[in-house]
Amino acid sequence: MKHYLYVLESQNDGSYYIGVSNNPKRRFREHQAGYSLSTKSRRPWRLAHIEEFDTIQQAYLRERYLKSLKKHNSIKKIIQGNNPN
Repeated sequence: MKHYLYVLESQNDGSYYIGVSNNPKRRFREHQAGYSLSTKSRRPWRLAHIEEFDTIQQAYLRERYLKSLKKHNSIKKIIQGNNPN
C-alpha cells in the first residue's frame, strides 16, 4: 500500500498543514468538511502538494522534516518544486 505526504494551503489565511495518509483524496475531503479540529477554523483548503512513498515510515520521516522547517517560504519553495529535498 502506498502512503502519501500532503500539504494543504488555507485559502483563508495562507497557512499550511502537513499530513500523511494512505488515501489523500478522502483525507482532503475530511479536512474540507471540518472533521479535523486543527484545520477546521482555517477552511477552505487547497491541496498544494503531494508526495508518494512505499512505506508509512518514509512518509512520516518526510513529514517530520517538513514540519521542522517551520518557515513559510521553505514550504512554499518545496510546493513550487524549487527544493530538491
